[in-house]
Amino acid sequence: MKGSNTFLLAALTLLCLCGLANGQDNNEFFMEFLQTLLVGTAEELYEGPLGQYNVNADAKSAMNELKMCIDGLQPMHKAELVKLLVQVLGSQDGA
Repeated sequence: MKGSNTFLLAALTLLCLCGLANGQDNNEFFMEFLQTLLVGTAEELYEGPLGQYNVNADAKSAMNELKMCIDGLQPMHKAELVKLLVQVLGSQDGA
């Protein structure tokens, strides 16, 4: 199970980093998405950052599993993830 969690978090990070190349609006989307993913509920994901998208059942299932994995992280690990992503997003602003 630990390997699955690592893979899911790596996939999320890759998704976010790849999305950064598309501009400031995407940065705002990803920050809202990540904040909701880390501290919100799955329902808040679909009502908030993903609300404008038609999320199919398989994608919802994957998002729910990812959310469960993230919810299982220790609070200090969540905090360190947030710090890392804020640092990465901040470095994109100066580029």
